[in-house]
Formats: sequence, C-alpha cells, structure tokens
Amino acid sequence: DHRDLHSFPTRRSSDLTNGEDKTKGCGGNLQEKQKKYRKFLWYALVGTLLSLFILIYGTMKDHIPDEIFVYADEETDWETFFQEPLISYDETVEVSQNGSYQIRCKWLGVLPLKTIKVHTVEKQEVLVSGSPVGIYMETKGVLVIDSGEITDREGIRRTPAEHIIQSGDYICEIDGKVLTGKRQLMQLVRENQGEPMELQVIRHQETIKLEMTPVETEDGSYKLGIWVRDNIQGIGTLTYVEPNGTFGALGHGISDADTGERLEISDGDLYRADILSIRKGTAGTPGELRGVINYREENRIGTICGNSQYGIRGQLEPGKYSESMKKIPTGLKQEIQTGKAEIRCDIGDGIREYQCEILEIDSNARDTNKCFVLRITDDDLLSRTGGIVQGMSGSPVLQNGKLIGAITHVFVNDPAKGYGIFAENMIEH
Repeated sequence: DHRDLHSFPTRRSSDLTNGEDKTKGCGGNLQEKQKKYRKFLWYALVGTLLSLFILIYGTMKDHIPDEIFVYADEETDWETFFQEPLISYDETVEVSQNGSYQIRCKWLGVLPLKTIKVHTVEKQEVLVSGSPVGIYMETKGVLVIDSGEITDREGIRRTPAEHIIQSGDYICEIDGKVLTGKRQLMQLVRENQGEPMELQVIRHQETIKLEMTPVETEDGSYKLGIWVRDNIQGIGTLTYVEPNGTFGALGHGISDADTGERLEISDGDLYRADILSIRKGTAGTPGELRGVINYREENRIGTICGNSQYGIRGQLEPGKYSESMKKIPTGLKQEIQTGKAEIRCDIGDGIREYQCEILEIDSNARDTNKCFVLRITDDDLLSRTGGIVQGMSGSPVLQNGKLIGAITHVFVNDPAKGYGIFAENMIEH
C-alpha cells in the first residue's frame, strides 16, 4: 500500500524525448496562429481604412451638386461654396456662348470628385403668392384608366380590351380622327357598329397603333370595355408669378389617382378658389384643405400650358393679379441655410406667413421636388391644420427675404414635417 501511494511510473529516455518534441510542435502551431491573426488584423485594418475612404469620398461626391445656377453679374466665391479645404477646383474654365461652364472638382488635389455644370442667370424678382387656386386640366387625348368586363348580346362575359390596351395609355386618334374627349370616343364607337377600329395611342412617350373591335352589349349598344378619363380637377396653391405673367404652382406634377402616372395635358385653366374647412392632419392620416371652385368665366384667372415634375406652369391673365402678392427676389439653392424660414398660405382667412424651420438641404436631390426638409413651428398653424395638409402644395417658402422654394409633400407619420422644392427648379425649368 505504501508503495502504491508514493511511487511514480518510470519513463524511458525515448519517452522524454518524444515529450520534448511535442512541446516544440505546440509552440510552432501557436506562432503560426499568431502570424495568421496578425495578418487578419492587418487586412481588417486596411479594409476598414479603405471602406472609410470610400465612404468619405462618396459622401463628398454626393454633397457636391451636379448642376447649379449662379448670378451673371456676381463673382462666385468657390472656396466658400465648397466649405472644405480638401476640395480643390480648376481656376480657369472654358465659357460657352450661352455663358454656361463647368467646374472640375478634386479631392486632395488629385482624385477627381465631380464636374459641376454651372449656368449663369440674371437676378430676378417675382410676385410671391400663396393663394389657393382651382385647377382644371384636359388630358392629351383620352386617358385609359383600366379595362373591364362587359356582357355581350348572348349574355357572355367578355374583356375585349385585355392584352391590347393598357392602363396609362392615351388614345389620340381613332381611324385617323383626332380624339378630343371621351364623348367623341363614345360617339365614334357607337357609329362604328362593331367593325375593327384602328387606335393611335401614346404609351410611355411612344406612339403606337392598336386594333380593337367594339362588342355589342345586351342593350344593343357597342363598347370597348375600357374606363377612360379626359380631365382632372383639384385645388392647389399658386407659388409665384413672373414679371411677364408666367406662373408656377404646386411644385410637383399632377398624377392620375388611378394609374399613378403624371398626366399628359393638352390645355387647362386656373380659377379662383375658396377654402371652406380644414381636416386636421394626424400621424398616419394626412389632413386636407377643403374648398370650392366656381368654374364661371369671371373666376378664370389664367391658362395652364404644362404639367411637369416641377409643377404646373401657365400664363396669368392681365388684371387678375391679387393685391396680396408681394414682389421679392428669388434665392438660389446655395443661399439656403438650415434654420428659421416662413411659408405663405391661405387656410381660410386670407394669406398669412407662418413660421417654419429648414432641417435638411439636399443640393443634389435625385427627386427634384424633395430638395429640402422643413418643419412647421408656428403654433397657430399647428393647432389648426396639424402642420402640412393636402392643398398646401405650392405654398411659397421664404428665407432672408427671398423666395427659396415651395412645399411639395407631407410626412405621413409626422404632419408637421414635409419636403420642399428649390425655387430655381420651378423657375428655370
């Protein structure tokens, strides 16, 4: 028993030698692992620095606008404009015949960042408005909203327009006759008596020809099986009027509620409108200015000639200017600052200016009517509307005595906040 408690097993020299070899092997593996770990850390550091470099480069590139307007009679201080000592630019440029030129920007004096297109414009003043207006526009041809089923003379459900005509198509001609409205369309289909008809259609800016055959229905009439629209009406806000009578309103294009496509218009009219009531906006539910438009000739104040992504444009008739308009200069996007500003609008008791705050500015906004973010700070406006509501699109935004833009959208979950478009986008386009 004593031997068992205090004795140790004997080992041969070869066993000791093998033990030493194993220790050396473990040490070698440890060193190899440390080398790999150091290499991994090095690669990770390089990757992180490279990613950081790309991020900074991309951020600087996005911060620089693709296109800007500058005043023709003022020298632009590019060093102040870039506000970044690491960005350099060409001090000499070639000027085109129309006065535009390009500025090439570099980072650290070596890496190309962006080439800015610079357009020179004259300083101008406009009559800033903010009054509600009634909008009536007629589409270019007849807009197809959707296709549907009809029951033919034998009682069979049919869809004659399916796979032929599409939602968003504009029917411009039928059998060589220029189409002016849906009443004419119905008349031509009725007179056709079930014979094939050749339609000239505009689809995604491209003119194509289609053939459709009206179907005789149970009551003996003929139909194509399509839902159509030839006009649109609504209320918006007049933003400004230029000295020559050209006006801009809304700050965004008018789209069809069913197709979601911006409407191609042939012409339209602008009318006076009166705000009757307000549906206050809340989180998740946009509010609305409810008004009335009297489509009498004496209430017509202008004609509409364009519906673009920058809003609607047209010509105000002489003598139809409102006394509430005031003349102020326009501001360029590089003049806009975060901080206090005002909006002009009428929510039922005349045009007033309300306090707001510019929160963010995107000089190179991809969406041209979401160029800056603003928040309503005026307690009176917030208490009555909740912030920005439908019908306020086009409300002028003023800062430092200049027209810098117009309201275009409201944040659904925060009606106190919304987007605006730069004034230069509305005016210069």
